[in-house]
Amino acid sequence: MTLAAHLAAYRDGKRAFENAFQGVTRMILDAGFEKVVVNGRTTYDFNLFRTGRKHTVGMYDEINSFVSYVKDAAEGGSSKEMAFVLVGEPGNGKTFFVEFLCGRYREFLSLDGNRRYTYRFTGLDRLGSYGRIAVIDSQTYEDPMVLAMNLYPTREENRRYLADSAGFSEAQLATAYENYRPLGACSGYIWEDIRTFCDGDLERMLEFIEITPVPLSESLGTVTGKYPAKDKITSSSVDLLGEESIQRLLHISDTNNPYRFDLRRGALARVAGGGIHFSDEMFKNKKDLVQVYLGVIQNRAIEIDGYRWPIDSLIIATSNNSEFNRFLAEKEEAPIVDRCRICYVSHNTNYRLQEGLTAYAIGSEFKTTLGGEALHQDPNLNYAASVGVALTRLPRSEKLTPVETMKLAAGEVAGEKSIKALAEVIDTLGQDPDITKRFGQRGMGHRSLGRAIQLQVESSETNEGRCMFAYDIFKALERVVLDYVVETNDRAKYLEDLKIARGLYRERIMTEMFNAYMDEPYAIRKDVMNYVNMIIGIDAENLGPDRMWKYKDPQSGELKALKIDERYVKSVEERIGLKTEEQRESFRTSIRKIYGQKISIDPNYDFMDNLELVKAVTDVRLKSDIAGAGSLIGALANRTNEENQKLYDRMITTMLEKLGYCRTCSQKTIEYFCTQVDEN
Repeated sequence: MTLAAHLAAYRDGKRAFENAFQGVTRMILDAGFEKVVVNGRTTYDFNLFRTGRKHTVGMYDEINSFVSYVKDAAEGGSSKEMAFVLVGEPGNGKTFFVEFLCGRYREFLSLDGNRRYTYRFTGLDRLGSYGRIAVIDSQTYEDPMVLAMNLYPTREENRRYLADSAGFSEAQLATAYENYRPLGACSGYIWEDIRTFCDGDLERMLEFIEITPVPLSESLGTVTGKYPAKDKITSSSVDLLGEESIQRLLHISDTNNPYRFDLRRGALARVAGGGIHFSDEMFKNKKDLVQVYLGVIQNRAIEIDGYRWPIDSLIIATSNNSEFNRFLAEKEEAPIVDRCRICYVSHNTNYRLQEGLTAYAIGSEFKTTLGGEALHQDPNLNYAASVGVALTRLPRSEKLTPVETMKLAAGEVAGEKSIKALAEVIDTLGQDPDITKRFGQRGMGHRSLGRAIQLQVESSETNEGRCMFAYDIFKALERVVLDYVVETNDRAKYLEDLKIARGLYRERIMTEMFNAYMDEPYAIRKDVMNYVNMIIGIDAENLGPDRMWKYKDPQSGELKALKIDERYVKSVEERIGLKTEEQRESFRTSIRKIYGQKISIDPNYDFMDNLELVKAVTDVRLKSDIAGAGSLIGALANRTNEENQKLYDRMITTMLEKLGYCRTCSQKTIEYFCTQVDEN
């Protein structure tokens, strides 16, 4: 393709000429975003990061920081001369986030209209001083528009050429020149050689130019490239910038020609045409290599022996807390940190979102035992693991209990405590200069969870029973804490958190047992909603002597009738611990308020996140149906008579057919239910 054809395509809007920041910003904003409330604050959720089979989970603040950074840089702000550095504990998703972004960017550039193009010089063997080198690519993948803006020695002549010959409007010229940069050292030198050879005749000169698309291959490191930190001996600036090429010197007779430097040998030139350069564990590199980054970040150019190649790249780096703190302690390194937009990445603290991450850790592939038989997953496994690791990430606070903090962080109801209390705790912790003491900065990471699941899968109980039983994950998590957590205080806290998680698992099993007893998967949910609807209709004007109340179900839109049972309502409230009329009325008002707020947004809201209410309803129903949970435990534990055996068999059948259990985990769950362990 000729340069004229490319300029015509750009003029007609079929191709884009934008810098890396503009490209990434357009990609993110075109995918759309929504407003969400996280930890009591309104923030934005960008759809691009929530699509695909394995996408980023949570990271709301970090993604918002990144989007505002690229948007500011795209609009010519100070971010343009900075790198974006993600700092945090290992295993909290920093590298995954960057690699996900790079993958999406490659997909974005593969679409028509977004593709990036570059140019090459052909027929150079005719010039005489290039030996047998006939074709030379632009080493930094310069856009053909960059060449078009540098065809003539002066800016006025170039603007005139683009306006008269290429038919650009004044507005298009203004937009294009916002991203003006001079040609790289070797491209400029070769172009001048061609000018001399053609006696300044532009038509003849353009015969040497060919337009080609930039290769999008991930394995070539073009458009998106990664530079992992290496050891101090083998790493050098050559890996980033490139070096003098002996092969080229054998052909090039002109010793002043900057083309003797092979820039593609370095990682930066391959992403210099509007790409993303990812520096993994940036501060693990030796000092002189980080100094090289300083020059590249600030000047956005590759400089070797006084020659300059301007580049257009978005530079993202990651670092763990300890390396970054060590680097900060060295005061003479301040200019580098000054050139970085630091974003502290916390662990995911929302246990609901953690269920998605736990699913990644468990794996989507069909699992088998060592003997090759199918390996079943307990339906409570994900919940148990998610609650366990989420609790370790939540700092202790005098204002909130660990369970209240966990529920508020997931946007759920935590008794009388409001989301404001959590926001205050987060703000207070945010004032601490020690980053690791801030909210969500310490805890068991994704890799620790992965290790726990590996330990569970390899255990003999799992292989013998052909099932990953949920309760076993706590033993595995404890083993990981004891083996991998070095700090004594952290270890003690995590083990305490896992105890709390066992208590929450116990409460979930109580609910599961009731559902199994009632032979219905959502029996408890129905009873919870019945209680809620009863307290809404208890004071209704159209309530007759039969205590029947008609209401419109927000989920189905149908008219339903409900008999208001005041004894049931009072029993539930007594279980919660509400003795006086004032306490009851206050609790009912809070439930009605939550109902009014939630149902308008989500008609399927079912109050199952209100653990206090769910536990009370479970206890009342177990008590009214079978004279207390104790007698159900007795009946299931003592199966000497036929009636108890029948009840046990019926519950096992329900668990197998309706609740997703297998023979092993259904029996183990009932066995666990019959013990008194982990009762809060």
